[in-house]
Amino acid sequence: MTDQVYPEWIGRKETYPDNLDPGHVRQIALALNQTAPAAGEPLPHLWVWAHFVRGQVYEELGRDGHPAKGSLLPPVGTRNRMWAGGRVRFFQPLLVGTPAERQSTIIKIQEKRGRTGTLVFFTVQHDYLQNGKLCISEEQDIVYRDPTPPKLEGSVEAPQAQWSATVEPSTIMLFRYSAVTFNGHRIHYDLDYVTKQEGYPGLVVHGPLIATNMLQACVDANPGREVDTFSYRGLRPLIAPKPFVVAGTLKEDGSAALWAEQDGTLAHQAELTFK
Repeated sequence: MTDQVYPEWIGRKETYPDNLDPGHVRQIALALNQTAPAAGEPLPHLWVWAHFVRGQVYEELGRDGHPAKGSLLPPVGTRNRMWAGGRVRFFQPLLVGTPAERQSTIIKIQEKRGRTGTLVFFTVQHDYLQNGKLCISEEQDIVYRDPTPPKLEGSVEAPQAQWSATVEPSTIMLFRYSAVTFNGHRIHYDLDYVTKQEGYPGLVVHGPLIATNMLQACVDANPGREVDTFSYRGLRPLIAPKPFVVAGTLKEDGSAALWAEQDGTLAHQAELTFK
């Protein structure tokens, strides 16, 4: 059963600027173990998620470190937050060190009731503009679930890969990625909270960090090809510090299937098309 909830929030908008500061870009590069582009060069794919961050004062945060009172998204009580997936289209690169803005709109809110409780799905469209031109457009799916034990075991076997890379999500990497994205979600750095309050066996790897690594591995394996669209979704969380693999393969139609796997089973999946 699916119901629309928070109908008065549908269509809510927010615009937020960012200068894409080269110093911050260098910090993102360190968090991702990548080479930093210089001012005037293209911002790498999905590094945009570490920009356009609207922070809140401590009094506005909930017990999980996320805002308890929404700025763009409405308050959702005691539900636990998860990054579910999304769809991104790249029109042209954002340039480091050049002012830009993000225009955000809530386009869908749905509540789904299941055996373990209710899930509230938010879909937000983000348009990133620079010099008056649309550079990136995406839809993000965020889900809030009732406080129930998370699904940790994989059930889908990972396919044969044409390329792969191993990621070691150390506590330092998780801290750095939380820092550069200004993400206060305690499941990524507070071991006592994540194990005793949310029922995970350890710190949870950020969904955006996994997606960024999946896409980067594909770009590295296919030099000279420009990315057009990227769609991704999480199947289950990955727990640090156990390594995981990001991998992919080209399909017959020229697109690419990407995934993150651990112990031979899928944790995240993505589809990518080239221009």
